[in-house]
Amino acid sequence: MIKKSIVNLPLHWGKAPHWLFSRMVKLSREIILLIIKEFGNEEVLKRISDPIWYQAFGCVLGFDWHSSGLTTTVNAAIKEALSSLEKDTGIFIAGGKGGKSRKTPMQIMDFADKFNVDSEKYIKISKLTAKVDSVAIQDGYQLYLHHIFFTKEGKWAVVQQGLNTENRYARRYHWYSDDVKDFVEEPHSGILGDKKENNVLNMVSRESKEARETVLNISKENPEEILKEVKIIEKITLPQRHTIIENDINKNNIKKIFLTTYEKNSKTFEDLLLIKGFGPKAMRSLVLLSEIIYKKQPSYKDPITYSFAHGGKDGIPYPVNKNLYDKNIDFLKEIVNSTKIENSEKAKMFKRLSNFGVFL
Repeated sequence: MIKKSIVNLPLHWGKAPHWLFSRMVKLSREIILLIIKEFGNEEVLKRISDPIWYQAFGCVLGFDWHSSGLTTTVNAAIKEALSSLEKDTGIFIAGGKGGKSRKTPMQIMDFADKFNVDSEKYIKISKLTAKVDSVAIQDGYQLYLHHIFFTKEGKWAVVQQGLNTENRYARRYHWYSDDVKDFVEEPHSGILGDKKENNVLNMVSRESKEARETVLNISKENPEEILKEVKIIEKITLPQRHTIIENDINKNNIKKIFLTTYEKNSKTFEDLLLIKGFGPKAMRSLVLLSEIIYKKQPSYKDPITYSFAHGGKDGIPYPVNKNLYDKNIDFLKEIVNSTKIENSEKAKMFKRLSNFGVFL
């Protein structure tokens, strides 16, 4: 029986040593090619979007099971492993860490030129998922890593990670095309992190539907009319329950925001998020106006779905799905056992995967 306990994901600085990373690349290539052979390339994206399977996969590759660096290294290993194999696998990967993430659109366009991929579609998905997790959700974790995995057939997955430099923990955001019914309402396959935060603006919650509609309508109002309301708000004592502060309704800042949103005249909340320069502070300004003027309050509940800090063994934030854990681990064991690697290496991987189970 697998013992369920506590797993934390502290921030670890530095890089994976070359001897380890080179092996991670080779092993991830073998495993992914075998999954494609047995189940098809869609299964790869489905598995990558599963937070628990992804974590176990990182352990099989030999990375620290409890480290935030697992995401950075596993994504990089998969990308390098499948580089130049796009024609054979049908899987395309764009993105990276830090400044490299800003090259995602160019990388997608390169695939479009070579393989007739719908670049416009995937560039929009890449930008929108990043905007949701940095602007529509404001949880204190600044995004620094973004990867999109996609196929010509329309399937895609996104794995991105943010860090909180104050508590030195990371949070990972998983997306999968089949799970997304609406990009701005409960869109994630899972959000993985250390703990639930108390002060989170969550505009993609179902509870925020009216707030989203109100914010969108406000964004299309004549700026001069909104500024009249701001003068009234400035005299009101602002609530202390969340991170919206007085600077968020600075008249000069609000005027700039509304001139931009008024000109764009966004038809949907998605369009509003995709406006260039529309960031967290602009969102907070519109949310505050929505609350004060129209009494439409958004959700301030943390949307995290998998908590490694609490493990869920006590039912917080919800009970652990033991069957899902066991199935994911068994799936990896079966795949590893079928790969073309030496038995000694297989034994090491099985041990690492078993250790992962002990700590879950």
